[in-house]
Amino acid sequence: MQSGPVVEVSGATVRFRGETALDGVDFRMFPGEVHSLMGENGAGKSTLIRAITGALHLDAGEIRIDGDEVRFASPADAQRRGIGTVYQEIDLLPNLTVAENISLGREARRRGAIDWRGMRARATEVLRELGLEIDPSSVLGTHSLAVQQLVAIARAISIDVKVLVLDEPTSSLDLDEVAELFRVIRELKQRGVAILFVSHFLDQVYEICDRITVLRNGRLVGEYLTRELLRIDLVEKMLGRSAGEILSRQHRESADAPSEPYLSARGVTSTPGISDADVDLAEGEVLGVAGLLGSGRTELARALTGVDRLDAGILRITGAPVSFGSPRRAISLGVAYSSENRRTDGIIGELSVLENITLALQAQRGVLRRIRRSRQRELAASWVEALDIRPPDLDRPAGTLSGGNQQKVLLARLLALSPRVLVLDEPTRGIDVGAKVEILNLVGDLADNGLSVMFISAELEEVLRVGHRVAILRDGRIVETAASADLTIDSLLALVARPDVEEA
Repeated sequence: MQSGPVVEVSGATVRFRGETALDGVDFRMFPGEVHSLMGENGAGKSTLIRAITGALHLDAGEIRIDGDEVRFASPADAQRRGIGTVYQEIDLLPNLTVAENISLGREARRRGAIDWRGMRARATEVLRELGLEIDPSSVLGTHSLAVQQLVAIARAISIDVKVLVLDEPTSSLDLDEVAELFRVIRELKQRGVAILFVSHFLDQVYEICDRITVLRNGRLVGEYLTRELLRIDLVEKMLGRSAGEILSRQHRESADAPSEPYLSARGVTSTPGISDADVDLAEGEVLGVAGLLGSGRTELARALTGVDRLDAGILRITGAPVSFGSPRRAISLGVAYSSENRRTDGIIGELSVLENITLALQAQRGVLRRIRRSRQRELAASWVEALDIRPPDLDRPAGTLSGGNQQKVLLARLLALSPRVLVLDEPTRGIDVGAKVEILNLVGDLADNGLSVMFISAELEEVLRVGHRVAILRDGRIVETAASADLTIDSLLALVARPDVEEA
């Protein structure tokens, strides 16, 4: 096995509209290692990844593969040099089959026609390496987000990879699926593949990665052996300030809920996923929702916000029965929903920050009551300042922002509606430590100002930290609701993971 780096980046510099996204960054990866790229959203991670994978060109600096300088004309060009990529947001075609997605753009051919049998056989082989046994002829969109993520990884390793770039590959996976992915990563590592693992889950970084490179504000902070870098030191290097200063805020103390909840649900049942759920959400309360993948977290959020029609159950606002026939109706009654998938159900990347923030408010007013452009800019600017959206450029396409800032834009859009209830499904998924803390603190501040918040997250520490109470979901049912102050991470994990035991 070669001793030199398989990828070496020197002096990488990238500028967008006069702003420097990368400033003279050096980076390297060696065969048979798992390397993590760490930094806050906006630190330059995605820009560096796009340069390495051929999605953009450097304004200055160079990239070498196996010692040879390269200038990729496109991502396909990078793939031909052995660089496979799985981006944070799934970039597949849900209307095609699993096999077609895995082979898309590099279909096997026989006598000039696509070799469908060979394509399915290759897909089956690659999926088996991931421990995923699904019909390669099945339509991708019929599978869960977690399975689609694994198919994206299968597509990346279906080529003869030298370098595998995984950008937040575990954000939609449960514990068993993460373990299976790590098994595959270790096998690829043994075969000499260099793996770039980008994740905001520090536990996962320390479990799987050999080295860490830290970026901050587009510049290189340093390269470190994982075993020699304490976690608190890593956080401080990423943030550029004391970790204790930003992470000291503990979960909120439980408050006495008003006798009459603002939003309540009784016997809520919807297909698929939710059965006979009871929920009470008081004014100024944060209700955390915890459960394993597939437990019904998202289905509960959709049922309570008019996205999915109820099969049974009653919803009440301040004690009065209401009916949410649609999200528009829910919003008119002060209940707003933020989807876990901000790419397909949230941010419109081609529209500007201003347009994204004012979109829902304009839709609520209707086409005949246009918001004046000056008022739009005033409104959007106030939310950009209040939520510290960076860069503070109202005319910038929202899709060019980092994940954390996109999430803030989405929150600004919902808050512009002046909701009384905010249902947040995975609002911190795929964003960095600093942005997570900002979002969690924002949720607390909103509750302090009387907003009722349902906070759904796969990260139990977040649920405990921000929630006054926690509702535990298993198999589509709320099995218990407890005060956060009465729970620990271990006790909450036990409640979430404990199988239902039927009485004899």
